[in-house]
Amino acid sequence: MSLNAVILGAGDFPAKPYPRLLLEQADVIVCCDGAAAAFYRYFRDRRRPDAVVGDMDSIPSRLRTVYAERLVPVSEQETNDQTKALGWLLEHYPSLESVTILGATGKREDHTVGNLSLLMEYARTRGLDGLSTPSIRIVSDYTESFAIRDTATLYVGEGRGISVFSPDNTLTIKSSGLQWPLDEVVWDNWWKATLNRASADAVTLAFSHPSVALVMLR
Repeated sequence: MSLNAVILGAGDFPAKPYPRLLLEQADVIVCCDGAAAAFYRYFRDRRRPDAVVGDMDSIPSRLRTVYAERLVPVSEQETNDQTKALGWLLEHYPSLESVTILGATGKREDHTVGNLSLLMEYARTRGLDGLSTPSIRIVSDYTESFAIRDTATLYVGEGRGISVFSPDNTLTIKSSGLQWPLDEVVWDNWWKATLNRASADAVTLAFSHPSVALVMLR
């Protein structure tokens, strides 16, 4: 049976109906340790997380007792709690269809940038992106973000805001369906392909070679 999972981070807790619906309807929910308090405030006794994963440096002591049987301490400091939670999910639920990360943005800009960039890392090191199975994305009250690894056609809807980022300055991306084509973009800074807009329902991003890019939809 395929399952849809949510990783809840300790950034801004979703306030809008769509990300909250994703949280409510998730088959599996894993909290990064600092997110356990927000999870408890939202669900109270209606639901318990399937796991609380992390180095346990930011979970309130009271919730250590409440969720004692769900705690998964991971002491290594080479990865952040989002990545630790993803690793736990992949190990325990091999039939996942999708992973949605909520609470990955907001509060701290450094965490926001780091968590978004990790989507490209997961694509590069684990083969997970917005089009794979399982797919992986970050959803906030404002945007949906996911990585792609090669040429892709995205059905986003005409008029939708779209930004593209890549750390690969050897990459060329030829585009169709965007108000401002990406064909001449040199990927040497983050702002280069931001604040674009779909001029058609489908946007095609044609890579010159397999690489990685982050797509952010508004």
